[in-house]
Amino acid sequence: MKKWIKAARLRTLPLSISGIIVGTACAFPLYQNQLHFWWIFGLCLLTTLFFQVLSNYANDYGDAVKGTDNEHRVGPKRAIQSGEITASQMKKAIWITAGLSLLSSIAVVYVSFGKEDFAWAIFYLFLAMACIGAAIKYTVGNSAYGYKGLGDIFVFVFFGLVSTLGTYYLYAHSLDLKVGFPAAAIGLLSTAVLNMNNMRDIHNDAAMNKNTLVVKMGFEKAKQYHFFLILTAVILLNTYGLGVNFTWYTWFFVLAYIPLLKNLKKVNSVSNPRDLDPELKRISLSTFFISLLFSIAIIINSL
Repeated sequence: MKKWIKAARLRTLPLSISGIIVGTACAFPLYQNQLHFWWIFGLCLLTTLFFQVLSNYANDYGDAVKGTDNEHRVGPKRAIQSGEITASQMKKAIWITAGLSLLSSIAVVYVSFGKEDFAWAIFYLFLAMACIGAAIKYTVGNSAYGYKGLGDIFVFVFFGLVSTLGTYYLYAHSLDLKVGFPAAAIGLLSTAVLNMNNMRDIHNDAAMNKNTLVVKMGFEKAKQYHFFLILTAVILLNTYGLGVNFTWYTWFFVLAYIPLLKNLKKVNSVSNPRDLDPELKRISLSTFFISLLFSIAIIINSL
């Protein structure tokens, strides 16, 4: 069990639920049925965690099969690379986790829509299958989009827009365009995590023909791109706060920007990509705490 928990990469899980937390907080003022609310919230969290574990297993398998996980890769050894889990075992785990993801998706769709809105229920099930496909195809197969520099787009869409706006709709059964601001912000911060990972691994990725966006643009331009992602996310979060008239005491969430500023300072000064490895944890946890504090601010402001 320990080797499977390790392969699930628990440190990536908080980032994956950031959009769920924000989408839930944005819908909180609209909801009256508390029991129904918590059922949707719990099932959304469970489904997202399954998606993330699925993605981690698939990435472990895809990079191992392609030889990208080798002695030159920076960071802890992955499960197949270290020999703790075989490729065939990981492939079975991918199918099992995909099945659990689908079952959990069906449960949250049923709780949200019941039998009243069949069309939206079907749409969400197709969306769930798209999430499963995106989780697997990042590194698996000959057409793996992570090897073509498209990972940033998929992370922005699924970790930001789909996660946040999709969660909001499960509660509200309608869309509020203002929620698009924090949804895009979470997507940009999640993309910054991927960008940090790809900057760290730029040399090994280039050698193994993993043509990430960082490999395509180069290390220095990737630094500028990183600044754009984080600063734009901050602007979008603040814009939402101003748009919904946050009271002065709800702006405490900006304290979570401090680690981001430290991250930008580090990125600006680094010349050796390997030195960015500790920053992955910083920016990932910062995104989670920003989403948490921002969500608390939304809820307090609505009371």
